[in-house]
Amino acid sequence: MSVKFISYDGEYPNLCSGTLVLEINGNRHKLQYALRSGGCVLKDDDWNMWAEQGPWSVNIPKELEEYRYEIEEAVNSNVHEGCCGGCI
Repeated sequence: MSVKFISYDGEYPNLCSGTLVLEINGNRHKLQYALRSGGCVLKDDDWNMWAEQGPWSVNIPKELEEYRYEIEEAVNSNVHEGCCGGCI
């Protein structure tokens, strides 16, 4: 695999707002605010709200687009699923 997960520092209440560090073909890349939650915030008729979690997608610069599948696989293997519900 040419993509290696190094770190991610996003945390509740803004799990999606961290810095993602990857190594791709031996080069380090830092992507800030790159995660998009696959989860969502839902409500019932009484306006009780909760978050459902889902897999991440990653905002990837054009020069890394060819690695999208590997990047998203690495992120989803290492970062707890979003949505953390920090927005509600």
